Amino acid sequence: MTRKRNKLLTVLFSLIPGAGHMFMGFMKHGVSVMSLFFLIILLSSWLGIGALLYVLPVLWFYSFFGSINIAWTDDTRFAEIEDRCLIATENFSNINSRLAGRGGIYLGILLLYFGVHLILSNTVSKLYYVLQPEIANMLSSIVHTIPQIFISAVIIIIGVKLIAGKKKELKKHD
Repeated sequence: MTRKRNKLLTVLFSLIPGAGHMFMGFMKHGVSVMSLFFLIILLSSWLGIGALLYVLPVLWFYSFFGSINIAWTDDTRFAEIEDRCLIATENFSNINSRLAGRGGIYLGILLLYFGVHLILSNTVSKLYYVLQPEIANMLSSIVHTIPQIFISAVIIIIGVKLIAGKKKELKKHD
């Protein structure tokens, strides 16, 4: 059961994304916010996409002000607040049915891509001993640029699908 805590300590813990929620007993929400925060840092550094870090201030402010707002609610409203993950787990409950269709294809492509990329990134460093330095440097540069191109393409595809879906929705309302 969650209960209100010291407001000053809540503010201090809220400086760390998710920790303020966890301090107040909202463990699912706090852990999911904290996990997402550090996952973004991991992906940004691993894939070399520094622009991904621009999401972090938004997530930090969401977490900080979310926990502050919860801490300052009245006792009856506080007792009604449900501890939920940031991303609803109901979305994952029917994952098998989703993977049977296009979701399985997308996941397969994603896993294939990351597998090939890991193999290439680990073998290119070994090619320095076999190839001329210029060729090895060029291959290394290409292999390290591929994730950025891949993620950019995925973002563009998602954006196009969102726009197309919105256009269909607007046409239905007209």
